[in-house]
Amino acid sequence: MNTKKKQGSRNTGVYVFFAIGSIVMIFPFVWMFLTSFKTVAESMQIPPDILPHQWALDSFKDALASLPFGALYKNTILLIVWRVICAVAFSSMAGYAFAKLKFKGKNLLFGVVLVQMMLPSQIFIIPQYQMLAKLGLTNSIFALVFPGLVSAFGTFFLRQAYMGIPDEISEAAYLDGCNQWQTFVKVMVPLTTSSMAALAVFTAVFAYGDLMWPLIANTDLKMMTLSSGLATLRGQFSTNFPVLMAGSLLAMIPMVVLYLFFQKQFIEGVAMTGGK
Repeated sequence: MNTKKKQGSRNTGVYVFFAIGSIVMIFPFVWMFLTSFKTVAESMQIPPDILPHQWALDSFKDALASLPFGALYKNTILLIVWRVICAVAFSSMAGYAFAKLKFKGKNLLFGVVLVQMMLPSQIFIIPQYQMLAKLGLTNSIFALVFPGLVSAFGTFFLRQAYMGIPDEISEAAYLDGCNQWQTFVKVMVPLTTSSMAALAVFTAVFAYGDLMWPLIANTDLKMMTLSSGLATLRGQFSTNFPVLMAGSLLAMIPMVVLYLFFQKQFIEGVAMTGGK
């Protein structure tokens, strides 16, 4: 009985800890939702009021009038789709080559990939922008996708996944008459779909939250993404917090819809990455 009581009290403490953590995580979203219905005076009131005195939709009207949300939605969706496609396609091929093929300079090239992972991404902003500027491709969808054409993290992650597959499988495919490309497409890729799903999930999340590069590459408001477009709502000396919160709520729609349709892949991807 004492052991059961100790176990019960321990479980209660764990539940309380996770409940407090959940409240801390959810509260900013609740505050954002409530602030979007307040007036500017109410949003800056000290001490603050949690609930608005009068629920109004003026902030949403102002946000929709200030930003071309249709273009921002389109640019963000195209950014996510193309970055996911490029990351999964190129990283899977590179990961397979580094894991299963033998060629000169393999260790050196993989070391370059690791070095790129260790360096902060801000180091590559200037050369990447200069490349796009000389090609005349700024203010375009390609400019948004350009830094994500190749993923060092995806190459490393899928290399680890391919290394976990026994060599006997590829050898059996070779004996059955498959060449390297057929072995990769028909045998190896189906065995790493869960790892590819994990990579796709995190690529989509990182692309959705990318702020610095879209602000630098595309200066035209109609070619910005949701994150960079929202940054333009912030004033230099004062900020209309209800409009900013309303815009943030509208910007959350693509990721919420994406999660509702692919929540199974999201959960499996997080679990897969944690297991790795």
